[in-house]
Amino acid sequence: MNYRELGNTGIMISEVSFGTWAIGGSWGSTNDTEALKSLQYAMDQGVNFFDTADVYGDGHSEELLAKATKGKEDQIYIATKFCRQGDIFDPQTYSYETVSRYAEDSLRRLNREAIDLYQIHCPATEILKDGSVFEVLDRLKKEGKIRHYGVSVETVEEGLICLEHQNVKSLQVIFNMFRQKPLEKLIPEAYQKGVGLLVRLPLASGLLTGKFTTNHVFEADDHRRFNENGEAFNVGETFAGLGFRKGVELADELKWIADGRKSMASAALRWILDQKEITCIIPGFKNVKQVEDNLSALDTKPFSIEEQKEIQRFYQEKVKDFVRGPY
Repeated sequence: MNYRELGNTGIMISEVSFGTWAIGGSWGSTNDTEALKSLQYAMDQGVNFFDTADVYGDGHSEELLAKATKGKEDQIYIATKFCRQGDIFDPQTYSYETVSRYAEDSLRRLNREAIDLYQIHCPATEILKDGSVFEVLDRLKKEGKIRHYGVSVETVEEGLICLEHQNVKSLQVIFNMFRQKPLEKLIPEAYQKGVGLLVRLPLASGLLTGKFTTNHVFEADDHRRFNENGEAFNVGETFAGLGFRKGVELADELKWIADGRKSMASAALRWILDQKEITCIIPGFKNVKQVEDNLSALDTKPFSIEEQKEIQRFYQEKVKDFVRGPY
């Protein structure tokens, strides 16, 4: 395992880490036994960082992490998120009283004394512009409930607003071969300011595995079925903002990236890790096989300069005009 510093916090985290949305819910059927086995396997391979949220399975993924990391609290870092239990547009959701309660509830489920990284969970842009929530997080940090804080953002604009606040230690962004806009300005500026970058949806909800055909049907409780067009939350959180059929078509055109590499998925993850500014990727998983597949990015051949230029050209000419939603 390779480790990279989370911004300027001094915390070294595994460059391949994992998100726990899938084992909490909204990605089809789940299995707690398999989830715990997968978490243990990941830790055995040197993974020391996991991302979760209070709304993943209504706190269930936090509880699974508590079980999996019991006795390893000083070795395994956990990032969790808040605000989506409430109205993300209501300033009261971000008041000290509300956020303190959210944090205490997460601490109870995680069975920890402090949250290593507490993130605002894709808040409304106006909340970030107002900035009061950062004062609340500073207060929670002084109280010892959280060690560091960051923001999970939907757009480049939101990320740039967050960079104006010096105590923001990380940004969580959607970034992959289908969603390269953050490379233009946000990623370089965050890196320059010593802010960590966590990449979610690195495989574009599975499109970049190359395993789907256009007639694939997702389970009813899988967000890839009920949020394809942004019906439930930001459309960018599903297939990187691409419609499913278009995404499959584009993924088929990218299958060449697997040439000389283990798989298309490992290649797509390797491309992200080739960007020195990125702290880690946090793909999801539901079983040990998926953990193994994601970890294979570590041993995957890096992309040449010529290949990187081709991937950038592909995005500019064939992808970016089909990405929907603000980003």
